[in-house]
Amino acid sequence: MNTFEQSYLGQLRAAFGSRKLIAPGVRAIITDQEGQILFIRRRDNAQWALPAGGIELDESVLDALRREVEEETGLHVVKATLSAIYSEPRFSYTNMHGNEHQMLSFEFRVDEWTGTVARETEETTDLGFFPVDTLPTTSPLYLESIQDFLAYDGEVVLK
Repeated sequence: MNTFEQSYLGQLRAAFGSRKLIAPGVRAIITDQEGQILFIRRRDNAQWALPAGGIELDESVLDALRREVEEETGLHVVKATLSAIYSEPRFSYTNMHGNEHQMLSFEFRVDEWTGTVARETEETTDLGFFPVDTLPTTSPLYLESIQDFLAYDGEVVLK
């Protein structure tokens, strides 16, 4: 795992400061056999979130998904389906360092995975599968993602 400063986004930040940038990333919705959804607790801000992260230079969207899921959960993505693309300016945010981002996020339904979940990683302090009706406190963005996931009919959601 690279440090933030070594990452593509970190290099952009070094060059452009805190001005708003489009930040390409991936997000995974992983369910268990009971249909519960996997959430991670992020180490950097202690918030519950879906496994997600930025795409690095020379990395495909699918490779980014596989890397982020493994880094944050210990799981290996075998098969995934693109279910949504989020790019609307309303998905813009300012991170804890005062850097502005407009999100461009590719969301995948992870159809098949292997491995054992790692309760703690370099990027997470906890994780768990949660029933849809008792999700952990999380951002409205992730709640919208779950709603879109539940309504997914085979056509990619574009927002």
